Amino acid sequence: MALVLRCLRPVPALLLRSSLAMARVLPSAPRGCPAPLLEGCRQCVQQLLLSRQLATKKAKGKGQSQAKVNISAALVEDIINLEETSEDMQAVIEALKEDFSRNLNVRTSPGALDHITVVTKDGKFPLNQLGQISQKSPQLMIVNMTNFPESTAAAAKAIRESGMNLNPEVDGTVIRVPVPKVTREHRESLAKLAKQSTNKSKEVLRKVRSKSITQVKKFKNKVSEDTIWMLEKQIQQMADEAATEMDKLLAAKTKELLG
Repeated sequence: MALVLRCLRPVPALLLRSSLAMARVLPSAPRGCPAPLLEGCRQCVQQLLLSRQLATKKAKGKGQSQAKVNISAALVEDIINLEETSEDMQAVIEALKEDFSRNLNVRTSPGALDHITVVTKDGKFPLNQLGQISQKSPQLMIVNMTNFPESTAAAAKAIRESGMNLNPEVDGTVIRVPVPKVTREHRESLAKLAKQSTNKSKEVLRKVRSKSITQVKKFKNKVSEDTIWMLEKQIQQMADEAATEMDKLLAAKTKELLG
């Protein structure tokens, strides 16, 4: 019995040291906390852990992986409409797709001329609203301007300046459009135009991102620093994803153009 008592004598001291160690590890309760931390103020614990997690993310250097931020749009709708920001960025992507489809094709077809904009004294109009476009042969397209003869010269100029490497010939109210042979030089020229269009679209995307971040910063004195940081991070992620999609579109179009 004496031996057992001697073995149990150090136990209280060990328990005390363990309790003290745990107390040092736990964070102290924040000001205004309605209950001591150790009595179960779960909300305070969550806030402290979130703050430390965000601080850790901010402190990470470049090149290190960071967790993706995904904020519920409903929770920050009083600050910014994230869904609207996403729609604006998607609209830029769709405009790039339309540009690729309409203006950057190896084979010129009547449909490629439809939306060429013609500037007349009465305003700007798509070519297919002023003339009847048809393909006479694989090497020749015809634009009949009988319905709007006064716009014939303007239509020919628009075709020539469309960037499609076309040299129209006017014969009365008929515009003959020879289709050039597809050369390697022409393919490379189209690929360069695709790159330029992508860069312009990325500039528009950056403006959408900057506008959204500016909107968020207006609330820096009304919400926490962590909330502002998370929103900026979310918007940047959205812009990065849109830019990546543009790069994929460009890669696919370049492959198509160069063959």
